[in-house]
Amino acid sequence: MAYGHGKDQGNTLMDRFMLMSRLVVSVLLAFLAVSSPLMAAELVTKESPHSVGETLDRLEALLDQKGIGVMARIDHAANAERVGLELAPSQLLLFGDPANGTLLMQEEAVIGIDLPMKALAWEDEDGVVWLAYVVPSSIAEERGVTGVPDTVSAMDAGLNKLTDAVIAP
Repeated sequence: MAYGHGKDQGNTLMDRFMLMSRLVVSVLLAFLAVSSPLMAAELVTKESPHSVGETLDRLEALLDQKGIGVMARIDHAANAERVGLELAPSQLLLFGDPANGTLLMQEEAVIGIDLPMKALAWEDEDGVVWLAYVVPSSIAEERGVTGVPDTVSAMDAGLNKLTDAVIAP
């Protein structure tokens, strides 16, 4: 078949375009499938017998006892109310220890997008309160931080222990 003239030229060009489009999409999907920033970080969720406010008050007190700083506390429900919307109780606590976080950021600055650490307490539609956080080692793995395994392991264990104490009756 000759190219350049006749009725088949449009079909041939369209076929080439479709083939090239499929190839580009396939390559992009393959790239996205192996890209580490798309890995889901591990979320730990624990039921709390306390109210949302009390759950984070308890966490804040324990963090203070351990010398871990609290950077911010965000009341999502109060923010929703300010704009005329309703939201069940939900609060986010940002906290961290620069002695640990800095070690991670020295290795891979982009991990700073995930620091300081966060804990979310919220009340579900059944009135049950939950406390959740992302496991530090999964964040480190997602961001390619591998050079400070003892620090990351200690962060995992410490956060698990702190949140267990928070939800104790």
